[in-house]
Amino acid sequence: MCVVTALASAVSVCASGQTTMTLNDCMRYAISNSTKIRIQQAAIGDAQIDRRDAALKLFTPQISANTYAYYNFGRSIDPQTNTYFNTTSFHNNYGVSAGYDLFDGFQAVNNYKISKTGILIADSQEKQVEADICLAVMEAYYNVVYYKRLCDVYEEQVATAEQALTKARRQEELGQKGHADVVQMEADLADRRYELINTRNLYGQHRMTLADLMFWPVDEELVIVTDYRSFAGARDDGTVLQTGSATEESIIDFALEHNPGVRIATWQQLNAKRQLNTAKWQLLPTIGLYAGWSTSYYAYQGSQTATFANQFKNNGGEYIQVSLQLPIWNRLSKYSAISRRKHALDKATAELDQKRRDVESEVRRAIQDRDGSAAAYRQAQRKAEVQSEAYSLNLKKLEQGLISPLEFQTANNNYLKAQADEMNSLFKYLIKQAVVRYYNGVAYIDQ
Repeated sequence: MCVVTALASAVSVCASGQTTMTLNDCMRYAISNSTKIRIQQAAIGDAQIDRRDAALKLFTPQISANTYAYYNFGRSIDPQTNTYFNTTSFHNNYGVSAGYDLFDGFQAVNNYKISKTGILIADSQEKQVEADICLAVMEAYYNVVYYKRLCDVYEEQVATAEQALTKARRQEELGQKGHADVVQMEADLADRRYELINTRNLYGQHRMTLADLMFWPVDEELVIVTDYRSFAGARDDGTVLQTGSATEESIIDFALEHNPGVRIATWQQLNAKRQLNTAKWQLLPTIGLYAGWSTSYYAYQGSQTATFANQFKNNGGEYIQVSLQLPIWNRLSKYSAISRRKHALDKATAELDQKRRDVESEVRRAIQDRDGSAAAYRQAQRKAEVQSEAYSLNLKKLEQGLISPLEFQTANNNYLKAQADEMNSLFKYLIKQAVVRYYNGVAYIDQ
């Protein structure tokens, strides 16, 4: 089991009763509260509506009903005799009609296919947003752990320097140390305290960055797992530096087929082809089938007319219509539409080629960075072990007066740098390893 998975196995509770967030918990919380995810979910909703509208337009006719009523106070035509008269009249009409496009240049069919692809695009965009959020949270999380560990190291250094200074002052009183050595140790202690304050400030800043990425409530404290041993403890059995059996080419092939960015670009190119075909088909005639029924009622001032029920029944009529529309001259608008769709297809094709190239380069770079980080971490481990042993020996020499405080400060700085390099190389490797696994089909949140 990898370190990240081990950390994500459970949520612990600190002594104060507050929940302690693991890396996986932080990712899930960020995804569930991100405004970017909410925006993308709204886009998915729009895509589903587009698919519904396209399906209804493809498989169902248009149906409408209408009615109107009006008084006529001037000259009008008698519907019974078809002659003009000047009597005030009342007219009331009712109608129902339906229409269906038998052939519209496959516009409805292509729009339905485009709408189905649109849902796939929206889903992939949401996955891409989730991956971006998880990676940003992971980097921020490791930064918090890194600076928390540095704070612990500097606190240990400050405590050691305080003890050494107290002992040196006692030795000065006994004549065993010179005043210059004591002053040098006081200066070294001041440096350690200064570095501790700066590191604490950086630790606080990165905690705020992580909380912002997670949309954590501003009035609540964010507590995460910061025990460095939880990350570095697995190194003894080699589980941290496992690189997997997948080859570089197999990871690239998988990424080019399943990566959300590549799939989005592929579907966008497919939609561009469909839109171009639709534009070309619009040069052909369109055929429509229409049917309807209507009836009317009329009355004249000062005359007897049939009742509303009788007129409603007797005046009813139906019709069936087949229409053929030929495009003859529309100011070249359809030819312009074809040219624009061709340009859109060329653009989508270029974007797909660029995206495939970018993903391939990112995978190769991620694998190279992962392997390089693994080698750097192994060397940093060795350097940290050696510097730790050297620091212990120099501390004893300082206590025995065998080296000067300036020489001890140099050894101490080397020890601190070695520890910082070890932590930095470990977290850098964990991030690069997570990126490679992501391109190989394992989501960040599942690692």
